[in-house]
Amino acid sequence: MNTGKQQKPVLTGQRFKTRKRAPGGTRIDEGDKAKVTEHCVFTTEENHANLRRYAQVFNKLIRRYKYLQNAFEEEIKKLLLFLKAFSESEQTKLAMLTGILLANGTLPPPILTSLFSDNVVKEGISASFAVKMFKAWISEKDANAVTSALRKANLDKKLLELFPASKQNVEHFSKYFNEAGLKELSDFMRVQQSQGTRKELQKELQERLSQDCPIREMVVYVKEEMKRSALQEQAVIGLLWNILMNAVEWNKKEELVTEQALKHLKHYAPLLAAFSTQGQSELVLLLRIQEYCYDHIHFMKSFSKIVVLFYKADVLSEEAILRWYKDTHTTKGKGVFVEQMKKFVEWLQNAEEESESEGEED
Repeated sequence: MNTGKQQKPVLTGQRFKTRKRAPGGTRIDEGDKAKVTEHCVFTTEENHANLRRYAQVFNKLIRRYKYLQNAFEEEIKKLLLFLKAFSESEQTKLAMLTGILLANGTLPPPILTSLFSDNVVKEGISASFAVKMFKAWISEKDANAVTSALRKANLDKKLLELFPASKQNVEHFSKYFNEAGLKELSDFMRVQQSQGTRKELQKELQERLSQDCPIREMVVYVKEEMKRSALQEQAVIGLLWNILMNAVEWNKKEELVTEQALKHLKHYAPLLAAFSTQGQSELVLLLRIQEYCYDHIHFMKSFSKIVVLFYKADVLSEEAILRWYKDTHTTKGKGVFVEQMKKFVEWLQNAEEESESEGEED
């Protein structure tokens, strides 16, 4: 790039051309005819502050001359397609510059699709470039701004394609980005995978419910998916509750819907019991029941009856119910639901006291 007034800005300072017989393109030096500008991105020092100054010049030029925007984006896309033509140092500087330009809005995230080209992916260049680019981007903004931009550009689901097909898995991605000091993106990818897995799991379970699949088979299937995708029980129990409640067309009459719900939930209690083996999972389920009964007004009087049903079916434990009653409930319908549970909680507490006194006598 040339910052002088008499010359147009130059990104690389060298001629670049592609040949059909040379995949990846070729950068050529015309010897005596070559006129490499003194102020060039590739000849500057490899540090963030220097490259930010170049980014500022590009930004000011494009803001002043709007017609340069599309041409500049196309040029960057071309450079990213042919990263093999540049040295490692030049790739690093271009990556840092790209990250800064993405952060300040001079470049839009979709230009990154060039990094998914096979000729740069298979050489490991795409992943290496992306790490340096993301570091520069995060330095200018923050990780949340980066992940938000990726989502808006629908690139969040394509990040695995920075690696060859044999390495396109979350484990490899996480290890690579963690070692590069980009834990934020590693965590982001794991969350994305978890959300995708839950959607697939939800779709499959809805299908199995509609086919009246045996509960034992559904339990086996869900446990296999949990192991394969590292899903936590707390996430699964909430998902199961939503699926079960969405599987029925509920009666709109309050006096009839409770009976309908209890019959449905009693049948599927063994499914829920298989995934409420931890105290935290039980609390998640209790909160989901509370929120559902509050959001669906004809279920307001059903809350305590559903909880008691799940207690008798070994879905919910005494400890979880008492904990919910004392301090874990949400504000949604708090007064109504706590009042509904009062007598049952008193019964649980009395039973607990009697058990303790019997233990002392023994």
